Amino acid sequence: MTAHAIAPASSRAETIQRVVTPGGIEAWLVESYAVPLIALEFAMRGGAAQDPAGKAGLATLLAGLLDEGAGPFDARAFHLAIEDLAIRLGFGCDRDSISGHMQTLARNRDEAFELLRIALCEPRLEQTAIDRVRGQIAAGLKRDANDPDALVAKAFREAAFPDHPYGLPVRGDATSLETLTRDDLDALRTRLLARSDLKIAVVGAIDAKTLAAELDATFGALPAQSLLTPVPEIGIHALGERRIIDLDVPQSAIRFGRPGMKRHDPDYFGAVVVNHILGGGAFTARLFNEVREKRGLAYSVYSHLNEYDKCAMLVGGAATKNERARESLEVIQSQFADLANEGPSADELDKAKKYLTGSYALRFDTSTKIAGQLVNLQLDGFAPSYLDERNGRIEAVALDDARRVAKRLLGDGELLVSIAGRPQGL
Repeated sequence: MTAHAIAPASSRAETIQRVVTPGGIEAWLVESYAVPLIALEFAMRGGAAQDPAGKAGLATLLAGLLDEGAGPFDARAFHLAIEDLAIRLGFGCDRDSISGHMQTLARNRDEAFELLRIALCEPRLEQTAIDRVRGQIAAGLKRDANDPDALVAKAFREAAFPDHPYGLPVRGDATSLETLTRDDLDALRTRLLARSDLKIAVVGAIDAKTLAAELDATFGALPAQSLLTPVPEIGIHALGERRIIDLDVPQSAIRFGRPGMKRHDPDYFGAVVVNHILGGGAFTARLFNEVREKRGLAYSVYSHLNEYDKCAMLVGGAATKNERARESLEVIQSQFADLANEGPSADELDKAKKYLTGSYALRFDTSTKIAGQLVNLQLDGFAPSYLDERNGRIEAVALDDARRVAKRLLGDGELLVSIAGRPQGL
């Protein structure tokens, strides 16, 4: 099934209908009949940060089991029902939320919503499925045990977030996975899957009245209120430290980071522009030009803004030969310092703003992308008007603003660095 683009509108916000069902469930709807498809995305607060102590990986396992048998269908029958109707249905989990997606032909709408309903409200969580999905996760973790990128990310996370849920592995580890039981899964499902913080976006061939009825039927049986354990705010720890994981490989994988800015910070859009100039621009960024193009130290090097619910970060990475790891890090840190102290040039600022505003439309070129963007906006606490205001906020970043924000964002250039490999001179 192919996701089709929605015709562009002069005002994206005006295409969004806020639908509130008789049961009080809210969704954002973009109604379009260009093709007979319906795409739905949803998310709920929670995710891996809600894993109980000693039970890392529980939320990920739960998400992987929701479509492994539900209601009257065992796992095989459930998948056959989805395939026979050409429905796409799946679930996922990250640090702060558990989410799902559904895509269906309009003529199979009722059946698709019903399969989504039983997956959420009546999952079987059968032991055979638990063992199978647990085994799949464990196999992935075993592969990661010798993967430099996975190891460097793990080391960075553990150093940055000690004694905090963000420091734990989303998929768990070999020890925690073995402790997870059906009772654990059912208890977490009861706590997380609820209507209290449900964010839904729908794009396609369905009207508001019909959607409202489908949403009440699908999500209405979930508990009204989730029971989330509070997750404390945290900043990146161990700034200035370097954590090295010895690995017998010819290249060193590098991960670096420092505090970032939250999305509702008045300087956030300035930070987006500054990060693009630093390492977010694919071929124009300073890190790309200085590390790869001028010196040939790494094939790829990047930075991006990454915001968890309880921590905003500026993070990045690179991979280089072991003997050039020290030089690569020195160049990376010098670029942080230079941009912090001198700020961007007028030309850099102009190119960054043109790219960031011009490429924004690519986030809305299919129905599934649109639905995903709308759910993310809801999770971030923005109104639909953000869609029309975002590019204007980027364009409003003046040179003085960018230089001030660069100093604030990059500060003294202190980074937490983790390296997997056998870097020389470090």
